[in-house]
Amino acid sequence: MTALHVASTPADAASAAPHLLLDGVSKRFGRHAVLSELTLSVNKGEFVCLLGPSGCGKTTLLRQIAGLDAPDAGRILLNGRDITRLPPAARDYGMVFQSYALFPNLDVAGNIAYGLGGRRADKQRRVSELLALIGLDDIAEKYPAQLSGGQQQRVALAVSPSLLLLDEPLSALDARVREHLRREIRALQQKLGVTTIMVTHDQEEALTMADRVVVMHGGRIEQCASPHTVYREPASRFVASFVGQGNWLAGRALGGQQAQLGERVLTLAQSHGLADGQPLSLFIRPEDLILHAGWSASRDADLAEVRKLELLGPIYRVGLHVPAWGGAEVQADLTHAQLAELELTPQRRVPLSLNLARLQVFAAEVSPCGG
Repeated sequence: MTALHVASTPADAASAAPHLLLDGVSKRFGRHAVLSELTLSVNKGEFVCLLGPSGCGKTTLLRQIAGLDAPDAGRILLNGRDITRLPPAARDYGMVFQSYALFPNLDVAGNIAYGLGGRRADKQRRVSELLALIGLDDIAEKYPAQLSGGQQQRVALAVSPSLLLLDEPLSALDARVREHLRREIRALQQKLGVTTIMVTHDQEEALTMADRVVVMHGGRIEQCASPHTVYREPASRFVASFVGQGNWLAGRALGGQQAQLGERVLTLAQSHGLADGQPLSLFIRPEDLILHAGWSASRDADLAEVRKLELLGPIYRVGLHVPAWGGAEVQADLTHAQLAELELTPQRRVPLSLNLARLQVFAAEVSPCGG
């Protein structure tokens, strides 16, 4: 089995050795392979999110890095030092769970000083610098139980050494607090320059916080890229289906860059590489469907019937039935202004077209019965 290698993307770190390297890491529990020859490099100062459904291996991967579990194969290097078989206490990392893992018997200054080496005077100076940086210099003598959740999170970030591991630290919070804290965590992480790896199942969290998102499935990395690339250019059918919303349209390949979608022949932005007549799946995001205020014979549009209008706060999600696309059911996202301009109501018919530049082609799924 060949290891999956994921290259670093930031241009300024392209030539530098990775801060953390996982090389061919594998882990099995009984007959079940949880991690399969996984290779990943993380640059110094990066914020990387491990994203995926339950059971995909993301938490197991974090535990390998932390030393809470040992891999069956492969190695883990931190700053070029092989830490694969070292116990957790011998690794230079901090791990923050939902409880933030602060010492309850130490005040804020004591928690931050605990992991610092050097002389007493140097430690006190560094503690003062970190407290000022995280904006908590006025509560140095308070204990964790006296702090708000946001203050505890800031202290936990300041405590962290060269590598911070976050295991779904925001999952127990309500939506408004979670949104505030993720902005605060990201801002502080950038200020402190702490290399951070966070496990999350929350797509919004990953897309808004990370420098790179590692999408995992079945113990493997499906894609490792910037949030923009993961969302806009999913590397696999799984990533396209898992991250964000999307429309799947069944079609057939025609020569070169063309595809048949019901009655419509589409000219794609790139060659699909499939043989004539071969079934394919066309994928497009709801925001890339274009609804038109009026009909034009010169436009590549087809009539769609509005089936449903769903309010999602800042946008409306419009359910549409398109007879000319083989009876396809699709969803389009519109702003309030767009909806008002189009004057859409259920059962109304509206011209609909595809943003072909945003249309992606995947091989059609084959059912277990061969259909």
